[in-house]
Amino acid sequence: MAFYVVQFLTGLASAASLFLVASGLSIIFGVTRIVNFAHGAFYMLGAYVAFTLTERFSGAIGFWGGVVAAALIVAALGVLVEMVLLRRIYHAPELFQLLATFGLTLMVEDLVVLIWGPSDLLGRRAPGFKGAVDFFGQNVPSYDLFLIGLGPVVLGALWLIFQRTRWGVLVRAATQDRDMVAALGVNQKWLFTSVFALGVFLAAVGGALQIPRDAVHHAMDLRIIVDVFVVVVIGGLGSIIGAFVAAVLVSELNAFGILIFPKISIILLFLVMAAVLIVRPWGLFGKPEVTARRTPGLTVNPWRPLSSKGRLAAVTALLLAATLPLFAGNYALTVGSEIAIFVIFAASLHFMMSVGGLASFGHAAYFGLGAYGVAFLAKMAGLPMITCLLLGPALALAGAALFGFFAVQLSGVYFAMLTLAFAQIVWSIAFQWVEVTGGDNGILGVWPEKWAASPSHFYWLAIGVAALAVAVLRNIVFSPFGYALRATRDSPRRSDAIGIDGKLIQWTAFVIAGTFAGIAGALFAYLKGSVFPDSLGISLSVDALVMVLLGGVETVSGAVVGAIVYKALSIFLVSQTDLSKLILGGVIVLVVIALPKGIVGVLETIRQRRRPRPEPPLLASRIGTAE
Repeated sequence: MAFYVVQFLTGLASAASLFLVASGLSIIFGVTRIVNFAHGAFYMLGAYVAFTLTERFSGAIGFWGGVVAAALIVAALGVLVEMVLLRRIYHAPELFQLLATFGLTLMVEDLVVLIWGPSDLLGRRAPGFKGAVDFFGQNVPSYDLFLIGLGPVVLGALWLIFQRTRWGVLVRAATQDRDMVAALGVNQKWLFTSVFALGVFLAAVGGALQIPRDAVHHAMDLRIIVDVFVVVVIGGLGSIIGAFVAAVLVSELNAFGILIFPKISIILLFLVMAAVLIVRPWGLFGKPEVTARRTPGLTVNPWRPLSSKGRLAAVTALLLAATLPLFAGNYALTVGSEIAIFVIFAASLHFMMSVGGLASFGHAAYFGLGAYGVAFLAKMAGLPMITCLLLGPALALAGAALFGFFAVQLSGVYFAMLTLAFAQIVWSIAFQWVEVTGGDNGILGVWPEKWAASPSHFYWLAIGVAALAVAVLRNIVFSPFGYALRATRDSPRRSDAIGIDGKLIQWTAFVIAGTFAGIAGALFAYLKGSVFPDSLGISLSVDALVMVLLGGVETVSGAVVGAIVYKALSIFLVSQTDLSKLILGGVIVLVVIALPKGIVGVLETIRQRRRPRPEPPLLASRIGTAE
């Protein structure tokens, strides 16, 4: 019994740090509606800066002063980021904010390696809390007891700030209705800046307080951000009390899950998140959003099928791409095959986002399921390559059909978070079910047959399947089903009034997108000759989002251009510099600010401006003059 109590106390200690970070993210989202993927980066910066300061200054004052000073320094950096970057995208859809903050995360990851090096850093113990307390024969670190007491203190302080101060009242009002707060004359810019500073300060404190417990390393941001997203979603976006309760729940699940359910310990967390979102989409203590932001994918210029000139240009580009094996080497052909595969992957997500208005944060789940489907058929059943390519994506189809049924019941950020939860469940299964998936060792030896074994033959196969997949998706866009899907996206009530079953239409689109992502994953398995859980990871889902937004979410073919540019640029940078994430992140941030419509969207805008406008009829001209 004493052991379980100690384990419970350990979970409470972890909950304190998790609550600090999650409360900061919840506050920021509640007021600014920024889906801040870079929140984990501020947590990591807090740990690194605190390590430097606590190592430089000795004694209790040096340590605790260093922790506070580190949080203030990182908060100042957060204010700079908010003023320079985030103020420009407050009214943009959530996905553009996610893209910008993801680019910032990439930059910070390389910057910390550049400044502090790639090795793990071990901080010193906290002065005054170096010992342990005996509890029925079990030792409980005194620092853990300090963290357990700190959590409720921070919760009480935040409650007093938001309930008993004028600034707190304004923050709560902005959480409910930002437009009304602006109408009352409140300076929204400085209100948002102060909220962002407080949120970053809490994240940095959470990172700084981890120094005596964990090593400081450059992967801290991605490790914490997943748990933080789970806590915020379970507790309710914008709810401090919800963040505290959810942090305790998540930390205890992590503490006891490995003891009680060792084989599914990682899955438990995301199962709870998925269950909460299905039963109560706005979280345990959250409130339903009153007004929804404009759906990604609404387009000012109506979409039209390709003209005869457009079809000729597309065929010409495909034929030119097919000539690559005539003059390129094996490495270039392998890169070309990978780009073609990711064109399919990005196009599948783009179809769901732009046509269906469904922004998924976990699209990599179906990419990975397609890859594992091929690996199971090839290694366990010994089926030929063609059969595996035809049947392997069926696993992705089944996963999309199951997960999509629950996901389409939600919308907006809650839909996105539920897709993330499902993707993490699939990743956890692949990671922990070692007997079937090989776990972290993966499934090796998934090689193509002789007719597709050479780089040139596989390249032709990849671009052929990519061209066919893009053509099929375009035909669906301009089919009656595509028009019904767009009607559901643009006006759910009107589409329902004319007899369109919106949920069924969206679920079908979800399944179509998941199936095409599975086709991309099936080809990827043969390209790499192996399958690992990374093919189901969050980073791959974010890559797909970047490709779509880079090309232009409000265009029909933006994903094709976005996938080609992003994948070619990332592969080139990795091969040329050790600071590839820094440069790539900077490019992403620049694109969000300078090219919010994406590459294809900007080109389309330029073409529309250069197109001569027809002269209005004489009567219409006279009426306009009179008005």
